[in-house]
Amino acid sequence: MQGGRVLIDGQEVRTRTVRDRRRLGRLVQVVLQDPDTALDPRMTVRQTLVEAATVFRRLDRAAGAERVTELLGLVGLDPRLADRLPRQLSGGQRQRVALARSLSVEPGLLIADEITSALDVSVQASVLNTIRELQRRLGLSILFIGHNLPAVCHVSDVVAVMRHGRIVESAPTETILRAPRHPYTRTLLASVPSLRTSPPEERTS
Repeated sequence: MQGGRVLIDGQEVRTRTVRDRRRLGRLVQVVLQDPDTALDPRMTVRQTLVEAATVFRRLDRAAGAERVTELLGLVGLDPRLADRLPRQLSGGQRQRVALARSLSVEPGLLIADEITSALDVSVQASVLNTIRELQRRLGLSILFIGHNLPAVCHVSDVVAVMRHGRIVESAPTETILRAPRHPYTRTLLASVPSLRTSPPEERTS
């Protein structure tokens, strides 16, 4: 089925003009599954973050350097990584850089599309904990998309389960975990071991 409307804070999202698209770009940011294709391999972490941070506002050199340090701190990366290229980082570090770039414009909504599926399990848990911390510190709304239902529940207040393009169950996370109603939801929960609450920290330097 196609159609419907997209509402954010009760306002309909429209992209009919350049101004609408710029407003939407500031309001909504996306982090994709594969950071290798999302990051320019020729740009350092610093260049990537400064370019993103200056799209909507001007920053002088000192302010740009301060903003890079702030963004890397938000996602749990050592500021000394700022002058490295993507190929010099681990997969988890690259995904954190992509996350920092999305946060650089201070969006109201972050769409995280399968952002941990390409990472090792221990690194997945660390990135998920970073997402939870960002929600707490920034009051950030996140649409977290994934096939790993326990991982989705780890960072979500409300969960919607889809099958064949349709929502088959939607409920607060605790309800989904405690008493899933749909057979497909129960299958998803049973198929993957639950994440530990306090996983080992990922190396960031």
